[in-house]
Amino acid sequence: MERIDYVILYSADLDREVAFYRDLLGLPFRFRDRGYAEFGLRNLRLGLLDRSGLEDLLGPEGAARRPGGEVLFLVPDVDAWAERLRAAGVRALSGPVDRPWGHRTLHVLDPDGHVVELAQEIPRARPRT
Repeated sequence: MERIDYVILYSADLDREVAFYRDLLGLPFRFRDRGYAEFGLRNLRLGLLDRSGLEDLLGPEGAARRPGGEVLFLVPDVDAWAERLRAAGVRALSGPVDRPWGHRTLHVLDPDGHVVELAQEIPRARPRT
């Protein structure tokens, strides 16, 4: 593991959440793109993801659990981690899969049901809008 790169909260109302974190808490806003908004702090990013995109991200089972968020760890080789976790009996919710925003991702659940994402940085497939 390299570091915790960011925490993502899943949002039922992205506009309301962005306003709360940007306008009320004063977090430094980085960008908004297709159902996702991001704030940057010194050593950590906070992401807000519209819940309507959860099934695409986590698959039907993961979305049905209605998770509140996830922790993302950057790793140098997500496929190696997928094999290591699979060998330990951990079932993937999704991935490994290349995402257009520049990560190859694997989503799993921790023992309490929290979503954990392991991500490897790859070239972006599309520019931000």
